[in-house]
Amino acid sequence: MQLPIEQYSTLLTQKQQKLTALLAPFNAPALDVFDSPTQNYRMRAEFRVWHDKGELYHVMFDQQSKQRYRVDRFPTASVLINRMMETLIPLIKEQDILSKKLFQIDYLSTLSNQIIVSLLYHKTLTEEWQIAAQALKVRLENKKFNVQIIGRATKQKICLDQDYVDEILPVNGRNYVYRQIENSFTQPNAVVNCKMLQWAIECTKNSTGDLLELYCGNGNFSIALAQNFRKVLATEIAKPSVAAAQFNIVENGIDNLQIIRMSAEEFTQAMNGIRAFNRLKGIDLKAYQCNTIFVDPPRAGLDSDTLKLVQNYDRILYISCNPHTLCDNLQQLTHTHRIEKAALFDQFPYTDHMESGVWLVRKS
Repeated sequence: MQLPIEQYSTLLTQKQQKLTALLAPFNAPALDVFDSPTQNYRMRAEFRVWHDKGELYHVMFDQQSKQRYRVDRFPTASVLINRMMETLIPLIKEQDILSKKLFQIDYLSTLSNQIIVSLLYHKTLTEEWQIAAQALKVRLENKKFNVQIIGRATKQKICLDQDYVDEILPVNGRNYVYRQIENSFTQPNAVVNCKMLQWAIECTKNSTGDLLELYCGNGNFSIALAQNFRKVLATEIAKPSVAAAQFNIVENGIDNLQIIRMSAEEFTQAMNGIRAFNRLKGIDLKAYQCNTIFVDPPRAGLDSDTLKLVQNYDRILYISCNPHTLCDNLQQLTHTHRIEKAALFDQFPYTDHMESGVWLVRKS
């Protein structure tokens, strides 16, 4: 597999032109454009495993033709993932207990040189498998890998030690630690993620009052943005992400950030007095003077109720993984707010995917 590296600048310019055209009806300023490394930029990857006459190898499927193709090296993925791919398969092939009915391998790597390997099976994982997997882990550690191995099967998850890695992201001269849990969402392009955090910090500098964040995940943005606010209140529904966020708060010495395990929709209901939640007991929402809100919603964008809630805030920082639903939301948001800054983050080079950001300020 080869990447069209020589075309990267042209492809990025095309994305810039597309996003500029999409945002033009909303009088957006010129885009801040943040490029990606041209290869080895993805920190996670998933492959099916193909068994063929005693051979064992990674495969992927072409999105258009659905045809299977072998993958021995994957220049999209981090150097660490590629090293692991090359090392792991021969070791797995040596032991039938590890290779039999193995159908998928997932990798999660970090800039801090830690990696999780998840082995997915169509069989029950026995004590014999666990002994063999532990021996595999030792052999990989002897080859200088800082690795966690996880076995998955129906209703089974076996962790050899732990199911997380701790990423270290350099942002504006400071190193932020982020615990990343296997099978939970993390930003796939770590270098571009650092640029997203820098842009968000720049947008919100000199802020007054407090920040509310919806969909906070493991605290990726809220931890970096806490420096710009008196207090930060953040919501997240997924338990593993909440647990990671709590660890990250402590590890990064953040003392003005509180996480609530709620969905954005539930929080909207609580703020509008529609429902009372036990999870909010002991939390005085009135103690927060949130005049800035940060949202990073799923591809569907903000639902209508949350969109109305967001409009109550003087400043809105909106990160979007789908520029079309962002523009749908901007149809309403720009009635009350203007776009002060806009950005394109090239999280996924060589694809049509566009990660974008807008910084909106209430119209006077």
